[in-house]
Amino acid sequence: MAKKVKASKAKLYKLEGEKLERLRPACPRCGPGVFMADHGNRWACGKCGYADFKK
Repeated sequence: MAKKVKASKAKLYKLEGEKLERLRPACPRCGPGVFMADHGNRWACGKCGYADFKK
């Protein structure tokens, strides 16, 4: 079984001067505190299982 590794906080945000930008979308079901994972053809939430397919 693969070992789970949590994403580094530095990979989730981009800092430009005084502005902080989120690099990944938030889950629409769970709210703004839960990031979605990028799986190539879709964004997926690891908490609730919601998936949003890219076009």
